[in-house]
Amino acid sequence: MDDAQQRPDRPDRPEADGPGPLAGFTVGVTAARRADELGALLKRRGAAVLHAPALRIVPLADDSELLAATKDLIDQAPDVVVATTAIGFRGWVEAADGWGLGEQLLDRLRRVELLARGPKVKGAIRAAGLTEQWSPSSESMAEVLDRLLEEGVEGRRVAVQLHGEPLPGFVEALRAGGAEVVGVPVYRWMPPEDIGPVDRLLDAVVSRGVDAVTFTSAPAAASLMSRAEERGLLPELIGALHHDVLPACVGPVTALPLQARGLDTVQPERFRLGPLVQLLCQELPGRARTLPIAGHRVEIRGHAVLVDGELRPVPPAGMSLLRALSRRPGWVVARAELLRALPGAGRDEHAVETAMARLRTALGAPKLIQTVVKRGYRLALDPAADTKYAG
Repeated sequence: MDDAQQRPDRPDRPEADGPGPLAGFTVGVTAARRADELGALLKRRGAAVLHAPALRIVPLADDSELLAATKDLIDQAPDVVVATTAIGFRGWVEAADGWGLGEQLLDRLRRVELLARGPKVKGAIRAAGLTEQWSPSSESMAEVLDRLLEEGVEGRRVAVQLHGEPLPGFVEALRAGGAEVVGVPVYRWMPPEDIGPVDRLLDAVVSRGVDAVTFTSAPAAASLMSRAEERGLLPELIGALHHDVLPACVGPVTALPLQARGLDTVQPERFRLGPLVQLLCQELPGRARTLPIAGHRVEIRGHAVLVDGELRPVPPAGMSLLRALSRRPGWVVARAELLRALPGAGRDEHAVETAMARLRTALGAPKLIQTVVKRGYRLALDPAADTKYAG
């Protein structure tokens, strides 16, 4: 799995001067765990955050499946135990302690071949007073699988500590090799008790009210897709994520449910929250439209505009008008066309004039948009930019 949820991120300093790199953008957060931390990282860089936990975690103490798996392994020893995440392994041991089975579990784990997926897991194993037999330097489950298959798993009992994430092909390959695989389901995911925030996020994505959605677990991505399908919004959701709303995943495993729907995602090189936020700091401003207008540098962001580097929040109706004008910068856009761009405006072109007046006030530079009598409005594109932007 992508275990951004386990690893601490080194906090970097907030922007010293001017608006942050994510100012004017709205980012959806689907995380259940560490959502506050991710939201804080985004807000420090200027983003507005829409939090909609797409999952909830079954409390370990109440998890009957984990209790049953633990008792089964104590009663019938496995040959190999694969620990996949640090927080999952610690949670398993703590839950066993709470059930009065801690010492029995540790005694069992001392007598088996214990494999750790990476350094963090290795640390959790040693903190429990155990020693791993082997750990790959790459933190790759594929490398763990290769080692097991090279050793041979025919007739062996292999326990795999799971962490709510799919392990694509891992369990299947072991079973194909003749192993008996026992899953240890630490931190199982369930749908959220309150579906309201998820529905609000879906509505915002479909209406392009957010600029990006972050995913830190594959189950969260699958849950959002599932809810969209229940509501009959899946085609609209996929269309928005294809073209206008950036799906940002903490790593390749998290991206699998989205890729299965044909969606491209962006992912940081290091599968952590900090690099995920830094990636958004690069991607979202890079997608913003920047134009030289009436002697000003104007950058059109999700729900705000940077005018010469100064952040100007703009009402939704004004942003709709500005985007319609920016699609043909320097050209006159008719009132009727601008009216169609206004959400729920009806047929009264006076709505365009009202929204335009508010837009000009919000921008703080009324000359950015020119009125062309009896025709419509145009962005006052600088003459030197005509050949580049107009047409």
